Amino acid sequence: MTDRPFESRPQPAVPFWNDPAKRGIVLQLGLATFLLFVIWTAWTNMLDNMSARGLVFGWDYLSRPANFAIGESLIPFSAQDTYGRALAVGIINTIRIAIVGIFVTTILGIALGVMRLSSNPLLARLVSGYIEVVRNTPLLLQLFLWYAIINSLPGPRQAVHFGPGMYLSNRGMKVPWVEWSPALWPMIWALVAAIIGTIIASQMLARRREATGEAPPLLPIATGLILGLPFLASAAQGFPATLSIPVLQGFNFSGGIELSPEFAALLAGLVLYTAAFVAEIVRGGIQSVFKGQWEAARSLGLSSGQLMRLVILPQALRVIIPPLTSQYLNLTKNSSLAVAIGYPDLVHISNTTMNQTGRAVEAILVFASIYLTISLLTSAFMNWYNARVAIMER
Repeated sequence: MTDRPFESRPQPAVPFWNDPAKRGIVLQLGLATFLLFVIWTAWTNMLDNMSARGLVFGWDYLSRPANFAIGESLIPFSAQDTYGRALAVGIINTIRIAIVGIFVTTILGIALGVMRLSSNPLLARLVSGYIEVVRNTPLLLQLFLWYAIINSLPGPRQAVHFGPGMYLSNRGMKVPWVEWSPALWPMIWALVAAIIGTIIASQMLARRREATGEAPPLLPIATGLILGLPFLASAAQGFPATLSIPVLQGFNFSGGIELSPEFAALLAGLVLYTAAFVAEIVRGGIQSVFKGQWEAARSLGLSSGQLMRLVILPQALRVIIPPLTSQYLNLTKNSSLAVAIGYPDLVHISNTTMNQTGRAVEAILVFASIYLTISLLTSAFMNWYNARVAIMER
């Protein structure tokens, strides 16, 4: 009797409802079909309702003259320009307040979060009181408060002088500014190169510190690059930069750059409101670091600044960054409240466009898409940064 090779019996076919992979595909196709049906139904219903009211969906209005002025714009704009350019002004103003607000909020929030944990009971309680008051007060009310405070300031002739060429009045804030010239491009590229060099130096020093436990401080290197390279580029061009300093002429200032009362009130309200939430996030992140890390760092003789910068904050970032991203997104979306105090952001200009053209659906789609794009880009950058600072297990 010879041995025959093992012959496996054919397995019976598994019905697709018992196969998780096939069942998942069918369910996803069904969900996608249902969503497409809902979107198609809503779209056709909207077009039918617009047609019944004599309205037509389209984007041709963007090329028509806007016939209204915008009080604050970083790009030239007049009433003869198109609605499309007006929306571009609104987008730039929204991005401007978001970038400046996020930058200032990060600095203030981290400082408040650290002071909240101060061993000085008076300082800790003052910061705690500020956080509780600001977090439990509506943001819109705070914007009205700051707008009223700025408008109650004295006029330009009695403006508050708080620095070289810096004045604060009910017309806003005037500060010195560099007049633009094409000869400034070498300085700009030198600054970009200095920032890239600082990032590379930071990574090299981090690798050296991890390998040897010692590395020179980054601050002198970064300061030398960021200040030195633009200075050398400017010197090579014969120092083409011209500083425009505000000067009182008649009933107002000339020269420099002006931050309008609306921009200043919106920036103050958004920063002080969001910084209170960021401070609590930073406090929670710092307190999440195991107590033994503090004791080990102190046993090595690290100063308080070195302890926080080299040991505590790098570990706290993995807890801080995810909720911090949400606060950045909230700040950007809360900037839409600028319409209440007259700052010409995207929503303000879209509302004016909507009232003049009757294109409500198109205007809403525009600023909804812009806010969605800004939020997605912010989230993508913060997720990338979160992955970079995450502690990798070995």
